[in-house]
Amino acid sequence: MKLPRDLSGKDLAKALGQLGYHVTRQTSSHMRLTTQEGGQHHVTIPDHHMLKVGTLSSILRAVGDHANLTRDELLERLFS
Repeated sequence: MKLPRDLSGKDLAKALGQLGYHVTRQTSSHMRLTTQEGGQHHVTIPDHHMLKVGTLSSILRAVGDHANLTRDELLERLFS
């Protein structure tokens, strides 16, 4: 599955809510999301209108590693 090209930071934060992530703080244009599922994990997401593909890929790689999901499994779970 291909990465979405028109995803905003807020849309990604909402999608990650399905995996137990929630916004714990926001400083300027960056949101910090935290989950307690499978151990505590933090990820920082820029609150931009459209995320760059490399930024999105990096965030999803970190989330997938924590959740023990492959990239395709994670994309299927978040965006299908």
